[in-house]
Amino acid sequence: MSAIIGTWNLENFCRPLPPGSAPDPDKCAAKDQATYDAKVTALAEVISGLGPDLLGVQEVGGQEPLDDLAAKLPGTWHTAVSDHPDPRGIRVGVISRWPLTNVRQHVAFPTRLRAIQVDDDGEPVHEMGRGGLAVTVEPTPGHTLHVAVCHLKSKLLTFPGNQHSTHDEGLRARVGAYALFRRSAEAVTMRDLADQLLQGDGTNRDVILMGDLNDGWQAATTQILYGPPGSQMGSGGFDHPDPHNDPTRLWNLAPRILEQGGFSRVFEGQHELIDHILISHSLLARFKEVSTGLDALPSMAEAHPAASHGKPSDHSPVLAKFDF
Repeated sequence: MSAIIGTWNLENFCRPLPPGSAPDPDKCAAKDQATYDAKVTALAEVISGLGPDLLGVQEVGGQEPLDDLAAKLPGTWHTAVSDHPDPRGIRVGVISRWPLTNVRQHVAFPTRLRAIQVDDDGEPVHEMGRGGLAVTVEPTPGHTLHVAVCHLKSKLLTFPGNQHSTHDEGLRARVGAYALFRRSAEAVTMRDLADQLLQGDGTNRDVILMGDLNDGWQAATTQILYGPPGSQMGSGGFDHPDPHNDPTRLWNLAPRILEQGGFSRVFEGQHELIDHILISHSLLARFKEVSTGLDALPSMAEAHPAASHGKPSDHSPVLAKFDF
């Protein structure tokens, strides 16, 4: 049986504020009910057309929006969301045709990773800005698949006063470092979760880690998630068995997407692939193909990250097909 598993950043997928509520620019909320309903319909149309069996999602405003989306899709769907949103209220989730079991929240840095500085004046933090989520499903009876979803810290720099630009180059450098500190620590935290799911037996345990990693597949933060170096797709070691390291390694499907010219976001006119699917060794033989679901995306700019557009999301879904 073939199954399609993917990841998609739904971009500020939040219900509108209750009637009479004061607007809060620091919180995720749809402009109004009509805008929200149109977004639910647009997302459902894309998902129905692509036909995934399980989708890890990012930038969801809670359980309610995900349930609204599931209600728009044909058939029966199961959902779960992280209990750990960021200050804007967005979090990761999972929507699946298969029942979800062993739902696990993952937010605290591993024991030996110390708290990190994230701004000039605040207290250091010791957990992810948006918690990760892990679930277990059975694509076929008796066949277990472990899936982890995350949304790492973006490269978007936010300066005091919630501004996205500055003329203070020292401040720009420091804030850039803080963003990198956080994304690195969050990658380490998700690698810790991957280790728990793999249990040192990735040649037999089916594990997928996916999400918006907010950087390219060769970025240092992304490579933290791979485990032992070497053997990635397109490298000289890919076709050579490595029994010592394969059980703990994850493979990024990005090279297969890039071969097709695929991308998942357009930033200031440049195509980027920042949404990724990583798989354990046991899934390499089951992997059939991977692609991005949308070609027409709005071009986003750092100075105006919340600029309106007419698409369901500013990201494309990334979808992989496996035989189970």
